[in-house]
This record gives sequence, C-alpha cells and structure tokens, in this order.
Amino acid sequence: MHLHETSAGSAAVLLPLDQLFEIRVAAATRLWRYLAGRNLGPDSAALSQARRDRLILGLRALDGKLENASYRDIADALFGSGHVSGRGWKTHDLRDRAIRLVRFGLGMMRGGYRSLLLHPYRRRS
Repeated sequence: MHLHETSAGSAAVLLPLDQLFEIRVAAATRLWRYLAGRNLGPDSAALSQARRDRLILGLRALDGKLENASYRDIADALFGSGHVSGRGWKTHDLRDRAIRLVRFGLGMMRGGYRSLLLHPYRRRS
C-alpha cells in the first residue's frame, strides 16, 4: 500500500482478479477495519494452537536429531523422561510420535516451511 502525504484522508486498494482475490479482499477488509479503528475480527490466516504446537515440537525434534540424539532421548526431552519403560520402548506410541516429529522437522528444514506462507490457502497458489 502506498499513501501520499497530500491525500485528502482517503486511500484506495488495487486488487488483481486472480486466484487469491478472496484472500486479498479479506486482508484489505482487515486493513480498512484497522485504519477505521474497528475490531479486526478473526484472522483466517492465523495458525491454530495445535498447528503451532506441532511446529514447535517438530523443530525441537529436528534440533535433537541434528545433535545426533536418539529417538528415545528426543521423546524424553519432548514429552518428559520416565514415560516409557525399557522393555516397552520399541512398541511405545511416543517412539512413533518422536520419529514422525523428526521427519516433519526434516521436511520443514528441506523447504516445507514455505507452505506456511500460503496457510491456509496452500491449494490456491
């Protein structure tokens, strides 16, 4: 957006009629509400708390893997030590969860983070 100092208090938004038009309209509406001192309303592009939590766990798991930590060490760090006995580790759900989080973190590191730029519109680009 570009505002001229000499404008008479009004501004305009130019939006291309493309695949992302609805998204641009929603963003322009939120901008207008902000400029008018109104309540912005819900942000449809905000990540849910569950999604943010998974991103944090995935990055923490990735940090552990890059430091050559075992999956058990990663699970202990993420979910608390002492949750798994020695015998039950190979079949425990926290082992599988740690492995999935490491894979998720590796995918984010290898370029998957770019999908966050289009959240929740990743199929519209």
